[in-house]
Amino acid sequence: MQNRFIQLLLILGLCCLIQIEISYSCTNFLISKGASTDGSTMITYAADSHTLYGELYYKPAQKYLPGTMLDIYEWDTGKYLGKIKQVAETYSVVGNMNEHQVSIGETTYGGRGELQDPKGIMDYGSLMYIALQRAKTAREAIKIMTDLAAEYGYASSGETFSIADANEVWIMDFIGKGPENKGAVWVARRVPDGYVCAHANFPRIHQFPLNDPENCLYAKDVITFAREKGYFSGQDKDFSFVNAYSPPDYGGIRFCEARVWQMFRRVAPNLDLPVENIIDPAKIKPLPLWVKPEKKLSAHDVMELMRDHFEGTPLDLSKGLGAGPYSLPYRWRPLTWKVDSLEYLNERSTSTQQTGFSFVAQARSTLPNPIGGVFWFSVDDTYSTVYVPMYCGIREVPKSFAVGTGSFNQFTWESAFWVFNFVANYAYSRYSDMIVDIQKVQRELEGKFLAEQPAIDAAALNLYQKAPQLALDYLTDYSVRTGNETVQRWRKLGEALLVKYLDGNVKNELGKVTYPGYPEAWRRRIVIEDGEILKMKKLPGETSTH
Repeated sequence: MQNRFIQLLLILGLCCLIQIEISYSCTNFLISKGASTDGSTMITYAADSHTLYGELYYKPAQKYLPGTMLDIYEWDTGKYLGKIKQVAETYSVVGNMNEHQVSIGETTYGGRGELQDPKGIMDYGSLMYIALQRAKTAREAIKIMTDLAAEYGYASSGETFSIADANEVWIMDFIGKGPENKGAVWVARRVPDGYVCAHANFPRIHQFPLNDPENCLYAKDVITFAREKGYFSGQDKDFSFVNAYSPPDYGGIRFCEARVWQMFRRVAPNLDLPVENIIDPAKIKPLPLWVKPEKKLSAHDVMELMRDHFEGTPLDLSKGLGAGPYSLPYRWRPLTWKVDSLEYLNERSTSTQQTGFSFVAQARSTLPNPIGGVFWFSVDDTYSTVYVPMYCGIREVPKSFAVGTGSFNQFTWESAFWVFNFVANYAYSRYSDMIVDIQKVQRELEGKFLAEQPAIDAAALNLYQKAPQLALDYLTDYSVRTGNETVQRWRKLGEALLVKYLDGNVKNELGKVTYPGYPEAWRRRIVIEDGEILKMKKLPGETSTH
């Protein structure tokens, strides 16, 4: 069963390839209790890959006999890595959140290539999902992950993890020690109450307190190992994990830290973090590890942070020639390209067309675990998707989101992934117009889910106080029904868009076909490029034109 579960997850690992310079995938935002409107902790994750099929994974709780061994397969490749000891009991996991409201996300940064260990048994994906099956708190998850890497060896490249429970949120930078040094070096810091943090394929922790175990945990040899390898030679207090294990380069700043910069800019605009710190090599400097938002954030606010194309900045993807006539905020790959031997880039925003799935994991200490944890799950492009509530105590997931409903190479209307891709990809052809229709339904659905959440919580709590299983049944029915109905509604939206925008025209509210043509600004660009050959002329003696 475990083998099948891990094999089903293999495609997810494609979202964070070891050769990070190719993809710059994945984005995580971290929200502490004091930074949220209702005392929730939240972490987000956008699993971005051009080859990722977005599904919602479910692993039920299980018990095992003494001496049971667990086979480990590398998340990215499916390669068999070895066996580890299984524990007596595991917890249920819905997506990236378990029944105790523990959630984990990640972004791959790669780091120093010589620190990968081909003999390691634990890859980053196995660390995440095994920790979710075994941990009741974020601190337990950190210990489980680091202990497993120390005992069995770490097989992957550098990772940054987001690890949260209903009370605490942690960021952990993590990297192996190479072929001859079993285990990993790492630093984990608790996000201070009232603050928010972010990471996006670049390690974030520079200096850290050496004697504050309440708020900072680290491998005992994280500094001495760097000295041995020649990565660091200063005083301990000046040690930077980032500089030692993943020295910054321009791509890491422009494609990765830029997403962190934009999130911080949106939640704390008065910090006035200049864009030059991201784009000008002479002015680039480290961003803060975390910032205090100027207003507390709701779950919906956090969803909206995931829908970002650098709007309102010089990097705004909806502007410029690359956005086309209809302000499309996406650029087709490759990420960098050349003209006349000069290299150029496409911006890499949080919201991107190749997202397989994303989530906002919301944990609330004021409610029993099965009710307090809500895994807001979506597939495809975050800007045009819908976050659907999956309570962490559910015992089944919607068929439309479930493993086995379709595949990356098999379209079906039964699959949430394909229905949402159908709508998004059609919208890319006339984006500035169609996104208005899409967001109307998106806000209708998400608004409904958020508005009814207190009533769902209350009903579930009433049942939980009578018999916990009744609450689990109720929440499972609600989450499954909500997920499947959302996909049905989205298919109807797609059909309506096809009718309204058929053949590049637009039907008005009365169903009459109109011919709006290209926006004025785009027509002027056409005139500049091809005006002479496209200009209407008259024949000799002609008095009028068609």
